[in-house]
Amino acid sequence: MGLQRSWYNRRASWNLLLLPLEWLFVTIASYNKLRHQKKQWQAPCPLLIVGNISVGGTGKSPLTIELIQILQNRGYKLGVVSRGYGAHRADFPYQVKASDTAAEAPDEPLMIVQRTGVNLVIDPNRVRACQYLLANNECDLILSDDGLQHYQMGRDIEIAVIDASRGLGNGHCLPVGPLRESQSRLECVDYVLLNGTGEFSFNNSHQMQIAPCGWYRVKDNQYFSLDRFAAMLTADDHHGKIHAIAGIGNPQRFFDTLQQLKLQVIEHSFADHYQYSPADINFEPADIVCMTEKDAVKCRQFAAENCYYLRITAQLESIFIDKLCRQLETVRAAKANN
Repeated sequence: MGLQRSWYNRRASWNLLLLPLEWLFVTIASYNKLRHQKKQWQAPCPLLIVGNISVGGTGKSPLTIELIQILQNRGYKLGVVSRGYGAHRADFPYQVKASDTAAEAPDEPLMIVQRTGVNLVIDPNRVRACQYLLANNECDLILSDDGLQHYQMGRDIEIAVIDASRGLGNGHCLPVGPLRESQSRLECVDYVLLNGTGEFSFNNSHQMQIAPCGWYRVKDNQYFSLDRFAAMLTADDHHGKIHAIAGIGNPQRFFDTLQQLKLQVIEHSFADHYQYSPADINFEPADIVCMTEKDAVKCRQFAAENCYYLRITAQLESIFIDKLCRQLETVRAAKANN
């Protein structure tokens, strides 16, 4: 955690001692990029990548879910591929089912499938995931959840998501900074989306806002509006504390959202993709436990009645959606004529 904090410190820090390792990382990454680009696999249908050039949470998952729903509503037979980080399986490629447990499927792909019903295949080898997806499903558009740096996979459209408040940190690549590739990589993508507000800016970028849209009880998925949930917490018969847990790339974003909802919480941060146990969310019976939707998929089997997750949605500019859909139609027509 100390290293990650140094990534977003504007002043020189001890991590500059790692500059030789940054040079080695960039050299190896550049070599692998050129090597894989020479033998890229090309999909027979449009392939869209939603990714980022930095590690840690940028808001990629809510954007992916929103794009899936938009494109499904526009008639696309959409399929998704994902690395499946944290999957404890030996049978890749694997198509995630909504009925899977957290032991059977990783958190983000499972959350996406449960929200959208999309056909989603996980495999560290994304080319193999794409081929399996196409062979076993009716699919005329592939969306890759992450994979901007997976250069074996040919792509038609690239979207990079940046957290506007944190930006690109100190601007260095790993391990000195948070970047997987240098900032110049953003010049090559089709769209840059800035999540939220902050000092970071980029020419011709589009804005994206994350908005809470309701609470759900983890155990049975019962819905509570934002107002109803707030009223429940301020009722005279509620005397417990409110605990907020977050095992995501940027837990502070979740805590800030709760503060905007005027909830006074006790914060509990966990590592990204953390595998929860009952002890992690076992507080007093009168207390309320709030978590993200990504955390909820890993807690559902043992969550008590007092556990709730906040569902969020990505709000996108209509001009961006229109431009993206027009570009997808152009790509689809070109591939159909080849």
